Amino acid sequence: MKAEVISIGTELLLGEILDTNAKYLGAQLPALGIDLYYMSKVGDNLARLSEVIDRAWGRSDLVITTGGLGPTEDDLTREAIARVMDEELQPDPELERQLREFFEERGVAMPERNIKQVMLIPSSTSIPNPRGTAPGWWVERDQRLIVAMPGPPVEMERMWEKEVVPRLQRHPSAPQSVLVTRTLKTAGIGEGHVDELVSPLLKGTNPSIGVYARADGVQLRLAAKARTEAEARQLIEPVESEMRQILGAFVWGVDDETMEYAIGELLRSRGLTIATMESCTGGLLANVITNVPGSSAYFRGGLVSYATEMKTEWGVGADIIAEHGAVSAETAQAMAGVARERLGADIGVGITGVAGPEPQEEKPPGTVHVAVDTGMIEPQILSYQFAQGREAVKRRAVATALTLIRRTLLDWEGNS
Repeated sequence: MKAEVISIGTELLLGEILDTNAKYLGAQLPALGIDLYYMSKVGDNLARLSEVIDRAWGRSDLVITTGGLGPTEDDLTREAIARVMDEELQPDPELERQLREFFEERGVAMPERNIKQVMLIPSSTSIPNPRGTAPGWWVERDQRLIVAMPGPPVEMERMWEKEVVPRLQRHPSAPQSVLVTRTLKTAGIGEGHVDELVSPLLKGTNPSIGVYARADGVQLRLAAKARTEAEARQLIEPVESEMRQILGAFVWGVDDETMEYAIGELLRSRGLTIATMESCTGGLLANVITNVPGSSAYFRGGLVSYATEMKTEWGVGADIIAEHGAVSAETAQAMAGVARERLGADIGVGITGVAGPEPQEEKPPGTVHVAVDTGMIEPQILSYQFAQGREAVKRRAVATALTLIRRTLLDWEGNS
């Protein structure tokens, strides 16, 4: 089954909101064994919307639209589908009764403009919407389908999971196979090196393997097709095991796991605590660490020494700053030591740098120094020059710090 996803709304074209619906569906369809071939966005214009749906209808077995099912004049998905199908819109009495009850239960009269939400065409049936007033559409002709769902993600996702997926699975043209994926996440190793190490495995076709560089490291995506999910996982398991043997400690997590979660598990299992002292990241590292539930078990606290004089007030030696500057590897190391000692932690992390856009101490924007100090093994220090904007520099600095924390924990274990 070939699928196409169409995201509808002028606000999407203008970049006013992110198209999270397309991302969600892009992850959901392969799990059903459905091949997603096309994605597109179109604004709230009847002619262009009809053109996009008509093109999709001509080349895809399953067309999924999100958005344009509201009660306003620029909600035009129903009209566009009706035009493509060459059918007339008619109000559905049962849908109208349900919608009027919806408003009556809330003590308000139904606005008459909402009547357009009860419209159907002969080849469509409604899809219940437990989270809103806009029912979806299920349109079927010649074994091909159009599924129209509302734009708000909370409504679309619930409708997809509870209503659309079961219908697709029962459909005569439903795929007889499923696709299961597994993502291994690595850190401290480049994409080229990963590709070289696992190259003998890349020749396989089921599971297929893709290597991708991401902000938090290189990821390997294994995808297997089989009749059942259990059979697909059996295909993945031996390949994953071999990859783990090849890559060893470079692998830090799988699928949706985050580096901060993985670090938290390491700290918790070893009974260790951590503290931070940040400059250019302004407390972002502490924020990321504490996003993990239960992080109070290992996170002692964080200091933000944004101004240079605050570094010396907290305990960084004035001589270090005078000799090396506030933005230096030496200052980052001193900050890590201050965090560890002042906050009574086993591990201290220091970050200093220039987020930009202006240089500091003749250091260009994007300069970042990260240090991790345990007081037990040699301090770990990384220095980078990130060529991106202010927010990106801060995010990359935090990602670097998390990688360095993990490396330190593994080295500490190896030397203990």
